[in-house]
Amino acid sequence: MGPVALLVLCLSCLLLLSLWIQSSGRRKLPPGPTPLPIIGNILQLDVKNISKSLSNLSKVYGPVFTVYFGMKPSVVLHGYEAVKEALIDRGEEFAGRGSFPLAEKTNKGFGILFSNGKRWKEIRRFSLMTLRNLGMGKRNIEDRVQEEARCLVEELRKTNASPCDPTFILGCAPCNVICSIIFQNRFDYKDKFFLNIMERFNENVKVLSSPWIQEKHNPHGEFTIDNLTITVSDFFGAGTETTSTTLRYALLLLLKYPEVLAKVQEEIDRVVGRERSPCMQDRSHMPYTDAMVHEVQRYFNLLPTNLPHAVTCDVKFRNYLIPKGTTIITSLTSVMRDDKEFPNPEKFDPGHFLDEAGNFKKSDYFMAFSAGKRMCAGEGLARMELFLFLTTILQNFTLKAVVDVKDLDITPVMNGFASVPPPYQLCFIPV
Repeated sequence: MGPVALLVLCLSCLLLLSLWIQSSGRRKLPPGPTPLPIIGNILQLDVKNISKSLSNLSKVYGPVFTVYFGMKPSVVLHGYEAVKEALIDRGEEFAGRGSFPLAEKTNKGFGILFSNGKRWKEIRRFSLMTLRNLGMGKRNIEDRVQEEARCLVEELRKTNASPCDPTFILGCAPCNVICSIIFQNRFDYKDKFFLNIMERFNENVKVLSSPWIQEKHNPHGEFTIDNLTITVSDFFGAGTETTSTTLRYALLLLLKYPEVLAKVQEEIDRVVGRERSPCMQDRSHMPYTDAMVHEVQRYFNLLPTNLPHAVTCDVKFRNYLIPKGTTIITSLTSVMRDDKEFPNPEKFDPGHFLDEAGNFKKSDYFMAFSAGKRMCAGEGLARMELFLFLTTILQNFTLKAVVDVKDLDITPVMNGFASVPPPYQLCFIPV
């Protein structure tokens, strides 16, 4: 047999094997588009806007369906009812972390974001306890965020009302809050050590402590140097980029909608004034500002398809059998842009979170921090940072667009996983 014939035979066998594996697995899973051998449904999905592709597929296959990324199936949950049933009502069964190849390569199953099973439960419990011991949820954390907000304002003053891209400065502030929690110290924005952290927060951060080095000799313990290092790295990665991106989008949307900006600043002037810094107690007296922050998160939806989940056991879900370990994709876009809960969901409107009397209105459909067992461990800190940073900025500056407001593009830039604001410049005009 010649080499060409052998190659054709091998490829044919591989294709047949792929088809057999996919067809045998599909008999148990929810319906979905027919996958191609080896590459699955990848040609049927817009990799730059997975969320939109999944929304289109849900119109054909319903709220629970299967897509293949390569030869591996993923079950997609679309719409509030399906997402709530899985993540909240049956949270333990859907509490696994799904396949995420890039993270698996760098994190190797360690840390809080991408670990599973006993390791995840222990490191999450330890992380929450440690954060509380370091002041999370207490007044001294609010003091640190307020201090950072004042430092942020001083950095923005240095722009002298000239056009600037706020990306770097807005990234420094939440990163410095994490530094103040982990290292008990904040840094000047030009400090070389701090800049190194900013550049490398996704790499391993070496944190040594004697109790952990005891743990080094316990092969069955989870508090190893590798695990704790990547957990700290997760805090920097998740606690910096997410908040800074949301802040950038908030300022862009306020530029685009000056009437919203005016209402927020009027509320700040009325409730806080100019003689003191905003504090978290103010939030309950500032329903419009609170609604604006929620609407920013709802509108641009940082993680449209959430981080992948996985089922922790064989699960019967809506008459389908989902085998243990199957990746679960939850469409947060389908929840936070549900037109029954949010009229005109494609429009940025703080009124989505206000009742007829102008009071703040909570919504179960607000899942910016995910939901259930795997929801963001730093939600409380993120909410505090967003409120205090934005109100302190708007207490001290008004925002001026560099281009005509009608020419401002607020369309999220999709990269297949997260949505980010398009690049823009603005001027911070002292008030």
